[in-house]
Amino acid sequence: MPSNKSFKHKQDPHYLKAKKEGYRARSAYKLLDIQHRYNIFKRAFYILDIGSAPGSWLQVAKEIAEKNLVIYNDKYYHRDDYKIMGIDIKHITPINNIKILKGNIIEKEIEEQISSYFNDKLDLIISDASINKKGDKFSDHINQIRLCNDILDLTRKILKKKGIFVLKCFQGSDFKIFYDDFSKDFSIVKSYKPIGTKKKSNEIYLIGFKKKFKI
Repeated sequence: MPSNKSFKHKQDPHYLKAKKEGYRARSAYKLLDIQHRYNIFKRAFYILDIGSAPGSWLQVAKEIAEKNLVIYNDKYYHRDDYKIMGIDIKHITPINNIKILKGNIIEKEIEEQISSYFNDKLDLIISDASINKKGDKFSDHINQIRLCNDILDLTRKILKKKGIFVLKCFQGSDFKIFYDDFSKDFSIVKSYKPIGTKKKSNEIYLIGFKKKFKI
């Protein structure tokens, strides 16, 4: 007998739409909404998705990157091919032409594999990564901020100058501190709750534009 929570999830309109349109999760529409509002994928060819499972953001990234090869085939910044990588500590069912890594981003080996695969700085980093919530909003918030700091540390090393970074965060006591730290690395920062985010959720997405060059 399915639980009441499971039943409600399967009746969610975004869940039903995702199933109909072939996305692995309703979270695809969060990324599509961010893209619609901020055009984060403009001239993005080398893309890293952190916390990718089950893979809906990878599906969206691939769709847009394939279009970018045609749209941005001009005299300005472009590439002849795209490269997309997804990383998660959970299993991700393979997707054609996407590199999947299973592991933790704080591991040196993972960082080395990212650098080896792209062999260049990245255009765009997206992350819908989340801690396993325990139900205590304060401790969940603190643990998510810790995860966000780890992801930001990696991003500082591998994202190109003027690159774009999208990161899921939790609002709470330490959010302002993290926001201020995040803002030091980008010329423009937006905070946004995309369509599909539950009303009671403390989730918020930070979007950093034009990563600054630091010596």
